[in-house]
This record gives sequence, C-alpha cells and structure tokens, in this order.
Amino acid sequence: MDPGPGLRERKKLRTRRALIEAALRLFEERGYEETTLAEIAAAVDVSTRTFFSYFASKEDVVFYDTRWRVERAIAIIEGRRPGEPVACLLGRVADVVLGPGAEPVLELSPARARLIMSVPALRARGLHLLFEVQRELAEALRQACPGELDRVEAAAAIGSFVGAAKMAAMAGRDQGDPPAAIWEAARRGVDIAVNGLCSLGVTPAEATRTPDITSGLATKG
Repeated sequence: MDPGPGLRERKKLRTRRALIEAALRLFEERGYEETTLAEIAAAVDVSTRTFFSYFASKEDVVFYDTRWRVERAIAIIEGRRPGEPVACLLGRVADVVLGPGAEPVLELSPARARLIMSVPALRARGLHLLFEVQRELAEALRQACPGELDRVEAAAAIGSFVGAAKMAAMAGRDQGDPPAAIWEAARRGVDIAVNGLCSLGVTPAEATRTPDITSGLATKG
C-alpha cells in the first residue's frame, strides 16, 4: 500500500499551493505588474529565497501546472502498450491529464484564466508554452510509434488533441461553466478529436457503425 508523500513532502506541497493561491489573489487585487515577488512571499510568511525554490518568476506561478501535465503525458506516451492505436493512447493521456484530480488546484482555474486573458505578457507566454508543449509531445509520440508515424503525422495528431481540448475548455469557460465542467468539456473535445468529426451529430448506435478515421494512424506501415 502506497503510504503517500512523507511529512516533508506534504509541507512542501502546502507551501507551494499557498504561494499559488496568494499570488493569484494578489494579482487580481493589485494587478499582475504591480504585485512583487516579495509581496507574494510575505503573504505566505516565507522569504523571497523560498519563493525561488518553488518558482523562477511570477509567470511560472501562473502556469504552475504546465510542466506537471507535460511530464505525465510524456510518461504515458513513452509507456505505449504494444500495438496500441494512437487514438487509444491519446485517450489514455486525456484520462490522466484531464481526468478527475488532474488539476492540482482546480478551484483556482477561473482566476488564472481571467488573469491570462487580461495580461498581454501572460497571453504571449501561454501561446509560447502551448506551441512548445505540442512540439515536445509530438516528438514523444513519433518516437513511441517508430515506423508508424512520421513527424508530420505525429504533429497533426498532437495538434488535433491539444487544440480540441483547449478550444472545448475555452467554450465551457465562456459560457460560465464551473471548473469541473470545463475540464469535462476539454475531455469531450479530445474524444471528438480522436474519434473524428464523423462522430458528431450521430446517436451512440450510429457511432458504432461509423468508420474510425483515425485508424490509419495506428495501422500505417
């Protein structure tokens, strides 16, 4: 039985979460540019040096879960099961990265989204991260499917996966859905991406008779 993280690790996780919560609260109250690292650290009663042991900058606090998600996704891709179709593999990635409990600080998602959309520097950083993450995942997928996917196909598969999740989540956010529903929307977007547009507007029974347009990715070669 997994005993879970030890006392020291739990303390580190609590401090990290407290820094994230304090930063997002101060960013909303005072403005992103106006808030200093020292103010964030003071709000949690830690030193600026301690802040830097968790985050390299204010931007890193906002995108606190990016690296976590990427590493989990890559681990699943690299652990691809023998003969596993690409659609199934990406579905498993979505189950872990977008599934229940995947968001380390789920209730902070709306505040973070408002912040990113309102601060040009954060919007730019978000787009840059999105581009770099897709390149990293595409290369991992290509290497996990030797002789089956070339660079173009791997990039297209990941672009479809990430783009569908991102746009579906944004649609849920725009219509005022709660955080949990937004992540459910992202997962639904992935389903549409991996099952193909032909799955839209049909009943479940009809969907079972619809050819899987992603099957070519898994059977090439």
